[in-house]
Amino acid sequence: MWEGRTILVTGGAGFIGSNLAKRLLELGADVRIADDFSRGSEDNVRPFLKQITVHRTDLTRLENCLQSARGVDYVFHLAASVGGIQYITKENVGGSTPSLLMNTSMLEAARECDVKRFLFTSSACVYRERSSSMNRFREDDAYPANPLTTYGWSKLMGEIQCRSYFLDYGIKSSVPRIFNAYGENEKLDPRSAHVIPSLIRKAILYPHEGFSVFGDGKQERAFLYIQDCVDGLIRCMERTTNAEPVNLGSEEVTSIADLAHKIVGLSDKCIRIEYDLHGPQGTHRYSADTSRMRSLLDWAPKISLQEGLKSVFEWARARLERSASTSDLESASRV
Repeated sequence: MWEGRTILVTGGAGFIGSNLAKRLLELGADVRIADDFSRGSEDNVRPFLKQITVHRTDLTRLENCLQSARGVDYVFHLAASVGGIQYITKENVGGSTPSLLMNTSMLEAARECDVKRFLFTSSACVYRERSSSMNRFREDDAYPANPLTTYGWSKLMGEIQCRSYFLDYGIKSSVPRIFNAYGENEKLDPRSAHVIPSLIRKAILYPHEGFSVFGDGKQERAFLYIQDCVDGLIRCMERTTNAEPVNLGSEEVTSIADLAHKIVGLSDKCIRIEYDLHGPQGTHRYSADTSRMRSLLDWAPKISLQEGLKSVFEWARARLERSASTSDLESASRV
């Protein structure tokens, strides 16, 4: 299915997109990425930059989406306005409008360019907490719709658009709802990082920076390692075509406090964990019901949380050390 196919990955310089682009190259695909590099990074694609075509472009504009999609067989549409909980709970317009424009323009470009398959990455943010105990969300639990953030609403609207383009124009579409992906190439910027890269960064830089956790640590999540996430996305495009949403997640649930202790353990430091009860916390306890995923995709994640954390910790340490060295060189050159 992949050998010799031309595949567009929007948001391809970002966290998930860059890992997906690399995997598609390994499968023999001709890969192009489209990204405005506002959140994506050239560092993420540098190892295989000469093997891909790069469109540095604003995908909120239809003409740019058309240019990126011409001659493409399959589209993985990952581009979105996104960040950690501290971002999506504050940025109402920023968390929705760019994504709505990109989703609309990319689907229309896929129609006009006769793209054979289209995958839209949705999110666990389409769900709303229903119980103080564990919320194990089934796909149907997204309705009646009531996402907590405008980011969640933009994802839900993207799902509806995919279904509409499938029904009206026959565009074969896949809609995985990703639950808490983490891994290499994720943003380490404390202003917008998700919980795992944020805590790993704090542990590496401790004691120069404090180690604080949003909330009381009792929040519970199941995290999906990036290599499993990429495998799931590919499997989803291979196995689903009718825009029916499919949860993509792990069943290994952990509390944020336990997560913090695991990360502290990887640091080999004596770190005092502080809990910020005034910070944003998101949904308190949730994970994916993976029944549909296992049935339709005949697939499940393989990487344990401990194994994934260890890999990401080493990657983040190397990335931060490289950034520090670059900053030192830039400072020296200005002296």
